[in-house]
Amino acid sequence: MGKLDGKTALITGGDSGIGLTTAKQFVNEGAHLFIAGRRDSELAAAVEEIGMNVIGVQGEVSNPSDLDRLFAQIKRERGKLDIVFASAAAANLVPLGTMAEQDQHSNFDINVKGLFFTVEKALPLLPDGASIIILSTAPKEAAAYSPDSVTAIAVHSFGRTWAKELKGRRIRVNVVNPGPIDARLNGALGSGEAGEHRLIMTSNRAPLRRVGTVEEVAEAVVFLASDDSAHITGTNLFVGGNSFSDNVPLGRLGTPDEVAKAVVFLASDDSSRITGTELFVGAGFSEL
Repeated sequence: MGKLDGKTALITGGDSGIGLTTAKQFVNEGAHLFIAGRRDSELAAAVEEIGMNVIGVQGEVSNPSDLDRLFAQIKRERGKLDIVFASAAAANLVPLGTMAEQDQHSNFDINVKGLFFTVEKALPLLPDGASIIILSTAPKEAAAYSPDSVTAIAVHSFGRTWAKELKGRRIRVNVVNPGPIDARLNGALGSGEAGEHRLIMTSNRAPLRRVGTVEEVAEAVVFLASDDSAHITGTNLFVGGNSFSDNVPLGRLGTPDEVAKAVVFLASDDSSRITGTELFVGAGFSEL
């Protein structure tokens, strides 16, 4: 028996990358699958690659009418939806000062608005005990990442809030956060010796000292979709570790004296209205 036998699942962004790899694992585990994608040609190729128990539906998650059409088809053909894996996402890495309005619209329309209405419109089809999994990234405080990071914060908030809001129906909501993944890095680091050097540097910064694979992310999603995770909700699952701060923000390590000054401040009346805070001295990088 497969872990998802008899389940009906939807994967948005299921025509490429992590979504496609997860789609193949869902079907291998016994699910009947719908995948949604933006482009007809890529969607058709994905359906052919998956091979069985899969239906492709063209549409954009940022378009509510496309979502209405998608869920109407799922209701007509299957009647219910046990698993939603929202993997459709956009990433525009644009430095501050060069950002156009459209750069923000693109990220928000897909990552925030699209996600919100995917879940909103799926709810009538979800039985009690269903599973919602959201693909995200950890917010990254680095140059050009502000459009991506702000939507990641929103996504994480959705995951925690929806887990509480849907607990009465035992619908589980979890967020999967991949670290550096081979498919996402493909072509992004360049080619030749320089690209190989960047790959080594990226691997060394990763907590497990290597980049991950899409298969490893897909296995985590299968776990969260299955009854093996029946008592897990409201979590952010980091696949490959949480590398929230990759670089020393101020370009140097802090000193014990600088940490001591912060402690004196918090101990004194100068901080009489400050409580419950986390104060990062040099963002947590110091010579201790």
